[in-house]
Amino acid sequence: MPIALGYIPVSFTFGLMAVTGGIPIWLTIFISLSNLTSAGQFAGTGLIIAGASYLEIGVTTLVINIRYMLMSLALSQKIKKPMNIFRRCLIAFGITDETFTLAAMEDGEISFLYMLGLITGPFLGWGLGTALGALSCSVLSENVQNSMGIALYAMFIALIVPASKKSKSALIVVVIAVAINCILTWLPVFNHISSGWRIIIATIIASSIGALLFPKEDD
Repeated sequence: MPIALGYIPVSFTFGLMAVTGGIPIWLTIFISLSNLTSAGQFAGTGLIIAGASYLEIGVTTLVINIRYMLMSLALSQKIKKPMNIFRRCLIAFGITDETFTLAAMEDGEISFLYMLGLITGPFLGWGLGTALGALSCSVLSENVQNSMGIALYAMFIALIVPASKKSKSALIVVVIAVAINCILTWLPVFNHISSGWRIIIATIIASSIGALLFPKEDD
């Protein structure tokens, strides 16, 4: 329930942003019901609104969401066996940063019913928040709609700052990513690079440097 409630304000902002950008209400809600990706949704939908190419949208969302593949691989070692492919796919669909953390902390093996109970609340919360945000466009004034965009920045700050405070390596990777993105944005020679590709380049370079400077040590 706490995860579901926490998702509502963020997905509300997504619904508002998408509809304000010209995406139909039904399609905005469908995006959230078929994707449970938070940052990937914001980035991908922003590129759709900007008229980016399919390749740019696909690569951007892949880079942002690739961590879910690693989470799925980790949880695959904890699930009760045997489990058919349909159930595995359903579990994989519902994996987010928060649901993965709870499942990973669970002692012993995790069952399909446990994962189903864990992901149902967040899924409904994400969809409900999106629907409320999408439908509110006809009620809220334009000034209020525009001001809601700050919630997106607040969400990313809330993710980055605590991790940077606890980990020097995380702080350095964040600073490198910001520096690269600033260079690609403000230097005239890189003006032709779109925002989506800037995210891809900054993410790959900063993550690679972080992996080389701070390799994870074996237990």
